[in-house]
Parts: sequence; C-alpha cells; structure tokens
Amino acid sequence: MTYKYDNVYVENTSTVAGPYEAKGPLYKYFDKTFDELYNGEKSWELAEAKSLEDSISILLKKSKHKKTDIDCIISGDLMNQITSSCYSSQKFDFPFLGIYSACATSCEGIILGSTMIDSKKVNRVIAATSSHNMSSEKQFRNPTEYGAPKPKTATFTATGGASILLSNVKSDIKVESSTIGRIIDLGQTDPLHMGAVMAPAAADTISRHLKDLNRTPDYYDLILTGDLGTYGKEILIDYLKTEFNIDISANYNDCGTMLYDLDNQKEVLAGGSGPVCSALVNYGLIYNKLKKKEVKKVLLVTTGALFSPTMVYQHENILSIAHAVSLEVI
Repeated sequence: MTYKYDNVYVENTSTVAGPYEAKGPLYKYFDKTFDELYNGEKSWELAEAKSLEDSISILLKKSKHKKTDIDCIISGDLMNQITSSCYSSQKFDFPFLGIYSACATSCEGIILGSTMIDSKKVNRVIAATSSHNMSSEKQFRNPTEYGAPKPKTATFTATGGASILLSNVKSDIKVESSTIGRIIDLGQTDPLHMGAVMAPAAADTISRHLKDLNRTPDYYDLILTGDLGTYGKEILIDYLKTEFNIDISANYNDCGTMLYDLDNQKEVLAGGSGPVCSALVNYGLIYNKLKKKEVKKVLLVTTGALFSPTMVYQHENILSIAHAVSLEVI
C-alpha cells in the first residue's frame, strides 16, 4: 500500500545520542549526547525515557513552538508497553498515539503523521522514537549480567532518542510518498542474526514501492535501510537481485553500518540496531544533507524484527516488517 502526499513537510528534527554513538563518525550531527548509559537516572529504562524527552524538548526549542502548537505526538520504542514513549510524552501533555513496529517504528510514525496532515485533520505532528542498549538487551536477550558472548552476526542496539516535526507549512523538504510494510516470515529463528530476519521485509517493501510508483532505484540519490548491519546489507542486495531483478547497489546504504566506526568500535559487531539507530542517522546526517541539497531524493526504509522472547523460546519463527518513506527537496 503506497501513498503520495500533497502537503506534508519536514519542519525540523532533533537527535539525542548515547556514549557509543557519540564516539562514532556522526557525532557532530547530534543535538545532544550523554557520556554514560544511566543518563543521570536510576535505571536504564528511565535513561531511555529521558533521552526521548530531551529530543522532544530540543525539537520544540529549535522549531520555536509552544506545546499548544502541536496537535499530536506519535511515539514508539522497544520496551514492553512502549514504556519510554509513555513516560516521556506525558511530560508534554500532547494528545498521544503509541505505536510499535520494533526497529521500523520511526517510519511508521512518519507515515501515520503524514496521513493525518495530508487529510487535513491536523496541522503539526511530532513523530518520535527511542532505544537503549542495556534496557533492550535485558528485555530481549540474556540478562546483561550474564555477559554472554555473541556471534559476529549480532547487532548492537543504539542508545538515544530522536524526533521529527511534520507540518502542513511549506518547507524545503517534503514527505513525498510512503509504503506500508507487510509482515514477512521466511522461517528465520536466530535472534542474533537480525539482518537475515529483516532483509526479506526490506526487499518486499522496496520492490512494492518502486513498482507502485513506476520507479527504478536510480530515481533516488540514496536508499537507506534501518539496521540490517553488514551481513543483512549484503543479503538484501543479493535478495533483491535474485528475487525481484532489482539492483540497488549503486545508491544504497544501511544506517546500522553508518552510525558506528565498525573498524574500531568492535563491541558493535555487525553494526547498529534499535528504533533510534536509523532515526539518529536520518534525522541527523541525512536531514543535514537534504537541507544543504547534497541529496535531493531519499528513500528511508526502516526495518523491524517483530521479536518476542516468549515466541523464540517456543521455537517459533521471527517475523519482520519494513516501512518506507520518500523525502524530497523542493
């Protein structure tokens, strides 16, 4: 399902990043960083909520808006009952929609917000997301105290919060179109190889987006997936060629391989993951490139593993999804 929009624009973005992200190559594109994982709080969950709260505050300040100027906030994260989004958003007293698409959450928020604006139901919407390395590891894999070793295919959940302000007020960057993902199941069961889990969903969404709009990959200056990592990135390129006869290798990259210095930050293994991974890259580096007109057409394809520890322990397959949003300079 692909939509085109007539009157949806990006008014501003904000990014708050954790200590590992601050040591990566994109540090200068973050509005704020913190140097220890507790972020001044007493738990990792509250640390994550604080990073998301800070990103929303920064976004309002950068955009010079009051709370009353925002019609709605749409937010999601990885925690049970989207805890971080609930605890951070209640500080602002906005009308609130909580969402979940795992690491594909940022584009889901943009799609929902853009559709509300394009239908003229609202004027301004904040779409936000967050993740935290330690809170996610504690919830989804082994307790962090175990110190369990991981294979090289594993990715590293990014820490931080990020927000984007969508508006019907014309700006330099337009939300041009979007494609809603489908749930894909290719029989993957390894929770430490999320790239293999999510690559087929990215391929399905990219192929449908291009077909629905009668486009080829070179329509875009950049095609960016969310967090496939080094191995998932190669799987996607091969899978698109084999299954769909689509070659994206000339203008494709993955945010999970861009957020960290993979040669020197060995702890991140195959690269970044988590809802905020792609948001930090897209709302930081990519937004900056769009503002400077260094790129003019970008397809963001956030990828999510709909991963439940309960179902994995029951030896069920891990489902995946990918949502796409096209941003264009006007």
